[in-house]
Amino acid sequence: MILGISLAAFTKMHVILSALGIASGLIVLSEMLRGKVAGGWTAIFLATTVLTSVTGFPIPPFGFDAPRGVGALSLVLLAFAIAALYVFNLARHWRWIYVVTAITALYLNCFIAVTQAFQKVPVLHAAAPKQTEPPFLLAQVVLFVIFVALGFFSLARFYPDTGWRSNRADAKRPTAPTVGVAAPAHRRVRSQRYD
Repeated sequence: MILGISLAAFTKMHVILSALGIASGLIVLSEMLRGKVAGGWTAIFLATTVLTSVTGFPIPPFGFDAPRGVGALSLVLLAFAIAALYVFNLARHWRWIYVVTAITALYLNCFIAVTQAFQKVPVLHAAAPKQTEPPFLLAQVVLFVIFVALGFFSLARFYPDTGWRSNRADAKRPTAPTVGVAAPAHRRVRSQRYD
């Protein structure tokens, strides 16, 4: 029993959270590649990925092992991603911090999913029972290369409007009137040049 829930039910909940985290994370990543914040999907991705990491700790065997190390690293990355998005609103360097930490957290979730697949799926387990064989290593290398490439593309393309959510500071900022006000001389020359 874990928190009053049977081990089987708790493990099933952990797997469902992980699957939701990966699915929503892929949607968030696809929107990043289009230069957009995925709003509600981003909140689902961050919440389910945090819960996946947290619920992984009480599952036996106990002790600090590789999955718990990945879970701890994921929680640190997710703390930065959440701060970058919800506290600092992706301003300046927080944009790339968000991209790197969110994509790395998604990669770690996928890394564990591939590892679990090689442990639980009979065909994959037969191909790499010790998870040191070439099929397992090849799968993890391919996954890593794909995520590195997607990370670079996301960094290059993800420049969302900093007002992606209701930004109260911008809402209170007065706007200058545009009717009847002449543009500065340097702007008039530039606009004439490109018209």
